[in-house]
Amino acid sequence: MKKQQICILGSTGSIGTQALEVIGEHADRYEAYCLTANNRVELLAEQAHRYRPAAVVIANEQHYPRLKELLADLPDTKVYAGAKALDEIVEAGPVDMVLTAMVGFAGLSPTIHAIRSGKKICLANKETLVVAGELICRLAAEYHAPILPVDSEHSAIFQSLVGEDDNEIEKILLTASGGPFRLLPKEQLATVTCQDALRHPTWDMGAKITIDSATMMNKGFEVIEAKWLFGVPVDRIQVLVHPQSVVHSAVQFHDGSVKAQLGVPDMRLPIQYAFSFPERLPLSGERLDLFRHPLEFFEPDLDKFRCLALAFEAIRRGGNMPCIVNAANEIVNRGFLEGRCGFVQMADIIAETMERATFSATPSYDTYVATDAEARRIATEIMNR
Repeated sequence: MKKQQICILGSTGSIGTQALEVIGEHADRYEAYCLTANNRVELLAEQAHRYRPAAVVIANEQHYPRLKELLADLPDTKVYAGAKALDEIVEAGPVDMVLTAMVGFAGLSPTIHAIRSGKKICLANKETLVVAGELICRLAAEYHAPILPVDSEHSAIFQSLVGEDDNEIEKILLTASGGPFRLLPKEQLATVTCQDALRHPTWDMGAKITIDSATMMNKGFEVIEAKWLFGVPVDRIQVLVHPQSVVHSAVQFHDGSVKAQLGVPDMRLPIQYAFSFPERLPLSGERLDLFRHPLEFFEPDLDKFRCLALAFEAIRRGGNMPCIVNAANEIVNRGFLEGRCGFVQMADIIAETMERATFSATPSYDTYVATDAEARRIATEIMNR
């Protein structure tokens, strides 16, 4: 069997490192053709020594000399740097699939290049569809590039739809853990710290996504992502707070039947399923024991978690509004992590940015790029005043 060659965009992050575990567990099927990172040069070099990819890319060009030095003993591994190198490496002939595990707007351009090269996309960078869902879906159809979701929720929906063909979806039930502040009274949110927000109750994720989970903006982005991935109007997507994170999401059909995918919280499962679909390969790890896991579901509090409400508003307004929200969110998320912005202020800044940034009902790729820059400038200005 010819080994599938995988390009991992963001190999040093939470998704990327777990994807390498999957590759290691199925070394007879998969190889890491290229590994990329933004700043974590030491870990990238360590991964390269273990997995011996054909190429590595460090997006931050300042780290290129150090990476070259660390990989001097791997003459067969080519070393590149910069955003342009990311766009080019995904187009490499040997690459069979691209795992887009970069965080934020930066993942959009290389994903587009991978789609235009007809590569299979294993999508973990939700911002790609949040920012430019209509464009991405159009390009994927034009270039016959399959997009398989890696987010646990969207993988669960995808798995629930396998074999259903054209059966009508009545509702998508998108589950959310509720984050670390699910039970905290709203008036106490003003005093929570970054460290409080980083204590996610069920998932081990990177800092940016963990903060987005605490505000529930992450779930708002997943609503937008689900709309584009599955072609379902936003009013037919319901968010359910499910603290146990056992039911990863479900689909209700027009006969009233509900199909769900359940499992322990382990991101290796949706990563591996995206790699191997339609096969299911063995995977080591804990198994679900329903005798030990109660299943509870609650409605989200949109007043308390205003970011989720803003995401719903953005996709209903359409155009480049989700792009505006994403850009503003990236600014305030970083601001909160660095102590320059309070938890409650994040939603306030995003809402004001939505009103001030230039709206476009029919954005092009260039519009998205300009919108991203403008919204970041506005959000930074509001945060710093």
